[in-house]
Amino acid sequence: MSLRTGTPAPDFQARSDDGQQLSLRGLRGQWVALYFYPRASTPGCSIEAQRFEQALPEFGRMNAQVIGVSTDTEARQARFREKCDLSFPMIPDGDKVIGRAYGVMGGVSGLLNLAQRQTFLIDPAGNVAWHWKVSNPATHAGQVLEKLAELSRVQPQSV
Repeated sequence: MSLRTGTPAPDFQARSDDGQQLSLRGLRGQWVALYFYPRASTPGCSIEAQRFEQALPEFGRMNAQVIGVSTDTEARQARFREKCDLSFPMIPDGDKVIGRAYGVMGGVSGLLNLAQRQTFLIDPAGNVAWHWKVSNPATHAGQVLEKLAELSRVQPQSV
């Protein structure tokens, strides 16, 4: 199942690795960059997370919240946050509820499809505004900022 642009994004309620209670409904009124990654602390996932962290001021300027999701445990996510010095929410989705709702679980094992990282840009009304089925960890945060600027009509100061 793949979510289509313009359709409502599945709501979720989850606790981030640092204890924050998050729900998509609670984020209405702002953009959300919800990105799924295969495994905390691997080289590609670390680069991608650090690039999102570096871009957080721009995301904030454009009224956007970045949220990372993987099937890692809360403890592994917390170590990842500390190692990469991350300040945005990281959701451990060990029960795969969010991943299944967004159609990012792959294979017979039901694990996150390790060959693909996926990101959903969700508009302030809670609809899927854009979906990346594949991304390059080194450049993806910039791509999300560019698309956000295009869709929100706010120009980024730097990408």
